[in-house]
Amino acid sequence: MAQQAIPLPAARLGRAVGARGPGATVSGVVLVLPDGDPVSARRPSPIAYAAALPLARRLARDGREEGLVAHAVHYRGQGWNGGDARLATDADWAADEVVRRYGDVPVCLAGHGMGGRAALRAAGHPAVNSVLALAPWIPEDDVAAELEPVKQLVGRRVMIVHGTNDARTDPELSYRLAERVKKANRDTCRFEVHSDGHALRQHRPEVHALAVDFVFGTLFSRPYTRPVTDAFAAPPPLGLRMPLAAGFGKSLGKSRKK
Repeated sequence: MAQQAIPLPAARLGRAVGARGPGATVSGVVLVLPDGDPVSARRPSPIAYAAALPLARRLARDGREEGLVAHAVHYRGQGWNGGDARLATDADWAADEVVRRYGDVPVCLAGHGMGGRAALRAAGHPAVNSVLALAPWIPEDDVAAELEPVKQLVGRRVMIVHGTNDARTDPELSYRLAERVKKANRDTCRFEVHSDGHALRQHRPEVHALAVDFVFGTLFSRPYTRPVTDAFAAPPPLGLRMPLAAGFGKSLGKSRKK
């Protein structure tokens, strides 16, 4: 007897983190998109989902007074799966769900690894105003295949962050993509985290502080810190190879207390 395939679960939003409660006003939403695999028929990875939660919690904690809510997204499955672009489709569905729940609020897609690719690809959703792609998985250049699209990123603020020692997703490929995005959309920057790997664990406080700075600036029009302002303004390659300085989180914390 042929073995029946186990049906995959439907995509759904994880528990809301942030400005919730009686009378709470939601002014912006971050959808955190976990990592995935290029090809897989497996169910979504609970490990990848758990790895996405610290960023969601940090953003929601710092943005509570602004009315920020964060949701990590449960995918239908673990794989991108070629032309199906399943994770991007799930990200697009999640943006629809945000509109249904919260109305006309700005949305930032923040993804890691394959979730970073999903965030970049789903940026054309009308509710999305910004994309944060952490160590995004970008396919190798192939003359026989179409390049990763960038037109959907026009009109969005885009930040890419990549560790220089990433052995899973090639930082040079994300740089090449950033070059193409910058030509279509000047509101694009890219930071390099020197000596860090795919998980960006070695400099996590700095990476999370950078994410807070970017999200607050894009969703709530807060002034960016000087490094982010300079990165957006600088032409390639400088604005696309901006080093993330050690201690960035501490300096951000001090500036917010003033």
